[in-house]
Amino acid sequence: MPQPSLALVAPNPPASADRLPWRVSVAPMMDWTDPHCRFFHRLITRHTLLYTEMVTTGALIHGDVPRHLRFNIEEHPVALQLGGSEPADLAQAARLGAQWGYNEINLNCGCPSERVQRGAFGACLMAEPRLVADCVKAMVDVVDPNRTPVTVKHRIGIDKVESYDFVRDFVGTVALAGCQVFTVHARNAWLKGLSPKENREIPPLRYELAHRLKADFPALTIVINGGIRTVTQMHEQLAHVDGVMIGREAYHNPWVMADWDSAFWGDSHPQPSRDDVEDAMVAYMDRQTTEHGTPWAHMARHMLGLRNGTPGARRWRQVWSDHRLKGLPAADVMAHARAVLA
Repeated sequence: MPQPSLALVAPNPPASADRLPWRVSVAPMMDWTDPHCRFFHRLITRHTLLYTEMVTTGALIHGDVPRHLRFNIEEHPVALQLGGSEPADLAQAARLGAQWGYNEINLNCGCPSERVQRGAFGACLMAEPRLVADCVKAMVDVVDPNRTPVTVKHRIGIDKVESYDFVRDFVGTVALAGCQVFTVHARNAWLKGLSPKENREIPPLRYELAHRLKADFPALTIVINGGIRTVTQMHEQLAHVDGVMIGREAYHNPWVMADWDSAFWGDSHPQPSRDDVEDAMVAYMDRQTTEHGTPWAHMARHMLGLRNGTPGARRWRQVWSDHRLKGLPAADVMAHARAVLA
């Protein structure tokens, strides 16, 4: 089986000083943006900032730290998103994240799920900006913020609170504690009555509030998130804010990322083909299976959208999803999948 070229999987150099690392990012998504997903995304885009799934402070303090924090060097730049509300616990978790080499520590103040609310963190923290400030201060104090900045991802409001003053005061209070980067999901989070999925679709998008934040806090880095899918929409938002974060579109239609390096970073590095990416992902799956015993199907699920919109994509996807083939090596499954494209 052909091995991936070094150019395809080589770690990225850091962004140049005149380019914010937050210019383009892929959102943290529970059950999706695990290390295998991030490795796959990195095969398509060299510069985009990638985020982990949210990791709770309890999981790190009382659980298996390597299982939660291990990542591939190729994933850089990669940010660790934490969930929690106790400053001391978040400080301990942030210290671990910095020690493991993450490029950023992000605090989740945007997730509206009931499970997260029971832990008194996520979007409900927006009602307690001083507590969030204390959490940020505790994290900033234990990491080098020049090497590992502490950032916050949040909504524009909670429940029926739609006043701009609410999110403005939240950002202003937290910024004083040392946070200089805010990722703004431009919808309210309804803490009761809507599922997490409905919270991504029903509360209206109000991009103008994120734009106002940038106007009111020009020294802060403001990244916008929510409902953005195309390169054209990304460019439109970058006229008002410093960065854009893409969520499910990047997961379900990953080839949309193929243009990002040239469109937003001016990178003329040759773009790999879909075949190149599939070859590299299969080599990775073989390595993970050999070294860690990870079944290839746990990793292949992340690339099922790779050929969306191309002839034979549905049949190719069916082969990779066929449970009857799980006993075969990934390379053999790829051979079957390629055959249906012919």
